[in-house]
Amino acid sequence: MLRVDSSKPCKIVYSLCKHEFLGYVIEPHMVQLNPQGDFSLTYQRLFSHTAKEFARHLSETDLKIIKILDETEQDYIIKKYHKKQIRPLEFFSKFFDEKFYDTVRPKIEKKLTEVLSILAITDSLYLMGKDGWPAEREIEIAAEPATILFHFRRNETETRYFPTIKYQGMRIDFMFKEAQVVSNQPAWLLLNDVLYFFEQDIEGKKLQPFLNKRFITIPKTTEGAYFEKFVAPLIEKYHVYAEGFEIKTEKHEPVAILKIIYVEGGISQLQLYFRYGSYAFAMDNERKVTVRVHKIEDNYIFTRIKRNTDWEKSKFNELLKSGLKKTSALFHNLELHDPGEQEDKSYGLLNWVNEHLEELREKGYEVEQATGTKRFLFATNKIDFEVSENNDWFDINAIVYFGNHPIPFLALKQHILQKKREFILPDGSIAIIPDKWLSKYGTLFSLSEGSKSLKLKKHHIGLLNDLSEDSITNITLNRKLQKLNDFENISDIQMPEHFKGDLRSYQKAGYNWFSFLREYNFGGCLADDMGLGKTIQTLALLQKQKEDNEKNATPGTSLIIMPTSLIYNWLNEAKKFTPKLKILSHTGSSRNKDVSQFIRYDVVITTYGITRVDIALMKDFYFNYIILDESQNIKNPSSKSFKSVRSLKSKHRLILSGTPVENSVGDLWTQLTFLNPGLLGTQAFFNEEYVQAIEKKKDEEKARKLQAIIKPFVLRRTKEQVAEELPAKTEQVFYCDMSEDQASYYEKTKSAYRNDLLSSMDDGTYAKKQVQLLQGLTALRQLANHPLMIDDTYTSDSGKFESIVHTLDNVLKGGHKVLIFSQFVKHLSIFKRHLENEHIPYAYLDGSTKNRGEIVAEFQQDKNLKVFLISIKAGGVGLNLTQADYVFILDPWWNPAVEQQAIDRTHRIGQDKKVFIYKFITRDTVEEKILSLQNRKKRLASSLITTEESFFKSLSKEDIRELLN
Repeated sequence: MLRVDSSKPCKIVYSLCKHEFLGYVIEPHMVQLNPQGDFSLTYQRLFSHTAKEFARHLSETDLKIIKILDETEQDYIIKKYHKKQIRPLEFFSKFFDEKFYDTVRPKIEKKLTEVLSILAITDSLYLMGKDGWPAEREIEIAAEPATILFHFRRNETETRYFPTIKYQGMRIDFMFKEAQVVSNQPAWLLLNDVLYFFEQDIEGKKLQPFLNKRFITIPKTTEGAYFEKFVAPLIEKYHVYAEGFEIKTEKHEPVAILKIIYVEGGISQLQLYFRYGSYAFAMDNERKVTVRVHKIEDNYIFTRIKRNTDWEKSKFNELLKSGLKKTSALFHNLELHDPGEQEDKSYGLLNWVNEHLEELREKGYEVEQATGTKRFLFATNKIDFEVSENNDWFDINAIVYFGNHPIPFLALKQHILQKKREFILPDGSIAIIPDKWLSKYGTLFSLSEGSKSLKLKKHHIGLLNDLSEDSITNITLNRKLQKLNDFENISDIQMPEHFKGDLRSYQKAGYNWFSFLREYNFGGCLADDMGLGKTIQTLALLQKQKEDNEKNATPGTSLIIMPTSLIYNWLNEAKKFTPKLKILSHTGSSRNKDVSQFIRYDVVITTYGITRVDIALMKDFYFNYIILDESQNIKNPSSKSFKSVRSLKSKHRLILSGTPVENSVGDLWTQLTFLNPGLLGTQAFFNEEYVQAIEKKKDEEKARKLQAIIKPFVLRRTKEQVAEELPAKTEQVFYCDMSEDQASYYEKTKSAYRNDLLSSMDDGTYAKKQVQLLQGLTALRQLANHPLMIDDTYTSDSGKFESIVHTLDNVLKGGHKVLIFSQFVKHLSIFKRHLENEHIPYAYLDGSTKNRGEIVAEFQQDKNLKVFLISIKAGGVGLNLTQADYVFILDPWWNPAVEQQAIDRTHRIGQDKKVFIYKFITRDTVEEKILSLQNRKKRLASSLITTEESFFKSLSKEDIRELLN
């Protein structure tokens, strides 16, 4: 065989040939043309890799066809499907079998059909000669599909059947004409040099028997099975003409049926199927027609049911969009997208059907249940609530409707508390208690009392409000109680006559709220941010109580319990705002333990520590109000503090706390249980129902529900919310008591200095003792802060340190930034140590700090950096710290102007927050004296004094005497 010369005329030929093992294939060849332009006998098989040489003779389409046909060539097929390199001769003699043929032939036919559909439009096709010459005869590809009609003739003894073929309206004779089935699926038939294809994707093997046979005979004995297995599917897909049996066509409007398959302990499923008249079909996208066979006496009836497969598919997709998914790629069964927790999987789907029942019915679905032992009720569920109000509680009458079965709500109590989903109805069917009810009403049943009817204490108003906002319950509440939800509408209460000063409008709202709680006998938590005046609002309430009691001649004593560090501040504020209140400070080791004296006072102030110690004496006294300041002190339910305050008796209860939740939602339980016993149920119930759900599972619905229950009793305003009412800066002096060890150290040091100095004043040597005096006063100021500052071996505590740490803790929990100023670097060091131990990040600046700019920038920008320790000498000027909104001044300065400079670090242009300044002063020390001197010398200081020494020189002997007294 000569090679084709690509430089001379040549043409591509697509040649149909029969491979000995693989059946009919098409091969591309390049054939040389002779001078007359006809095919010569020189030709060459073409592959993609050899086609480049003939590129100028080939079109894009040719290259595409060659590439497709590469994949039908024997070498490619052996390599791809046998997976080993082997010569074709050896493969076909040793390994080729029917199984291999059945695997690869459909793949070859797919490629052939692809090529033939291109050739039908563009090129011609040739038949290969016996000697392998590719252009033996030209083959015509039919211009349109041929049609097939199957004929059946049934008589008493047998049924004969045969096909007839029509092309372009003419019947074609194809039997005994050497016709060849070139491809099985889809069928291509070669007859008289024409290649025919067919409509309705007929298989070639349905024609094969008739190439050399007039008809096929079905004996009467086997006709039943044959009609069922062969004829019915044939009638579904093709045109059939019958004599001796009946074929009829029916059209019905389809109905979509959802069949529920309950799987106990597993994932329940839904099966979608379709009913056409009396026929039912599973989801199936293929069959536009389904045939059913009936035999009546000796007659067979084939019924063709036309199906709307597009509509069937749309119903299936509609379900997929509403939260269901296919159980597997193979089956059209459905399950929930998220079947839920282990014990819920079997009910999840049943629940879903009940919840969507109305909607499913509107869309035309019918619901039925697969046969099984349990008979479930599928119906819409609803609850009707009726609430009537008594003095101290609500009576709840509720009926549950499972479909049209009315059941008393109370009958579900154990089911809901034990999370049992199946409720047996009087007719024996089983209602599924919806998932939502378990969480929605679990709390209601846990907190309610009564076995014959549901009773809820008045303080569970929040729970009822939550139910009344829910679409499935209908509740109406007394108008007064409705107000609890929206306390801005609470009526305005007249201020007490002897209250000195004015309340800001948000403080007045808090005072009104207190009165409102009193009217209903509810306990409340005032949770305003630090610095917003919880103390003042409370004092206003206590003064009003005193005046009301005097009017009604009903004396009453209230008790306020607080951390030790706040005692003096309460006394101070009371002196300022409510001077008429008779207050007993029940503190100190020498306190009078006779509780009967309490009756002579309006208010008794004490500490958590003393309450623990004196509880046996105090628990029998009936107080008017018990008020806990910094109530997070009782957050631990097993603590003595909580047990003690819980056993105290009173008519009313309040708690004050800027941070009622410090670490965990669990902190709320003790504080609200103290206020309104039973509000949050038992501790175990609260832990499981709320703490675990909210903190571990991040359950937002539970968090919302808890919020609804406590909302009426917690009033919280943040600094940001009331910013408009606040002045640009608020200054407050925090008085601290020394600890016992600190006080004795201070007294000892003071006596030594005083004796020396006072005698020098008398004998005239005073002028020479200036330096010594300065040293002495400095030592006393340091002791007032913390004895550690002058004595490394001191191991006890400091009242001021405890007070500052406590206040700082509250400020940080509110998410604020704070500047802490001291003129003693040693004092700042004590706080550095504390912050490091507590893993609280801080910035630090004193006279020796080099990179001031970077430190300031970091504090301004880093959201996690909340504390800045600054020595007054280093930080007095040139710093812009507008991110901070709290300033702590740890020790008073001789010169108030210096203090002002410190405050101005935050309170300057660019500050959009309101600033709170806290000055910490230790009581009964030189610090208190400095404060009063500052006030006296303010004018002098602002005009003349710039240094400590010059301030010092301005002091008279009287001033010094007073300082050391």
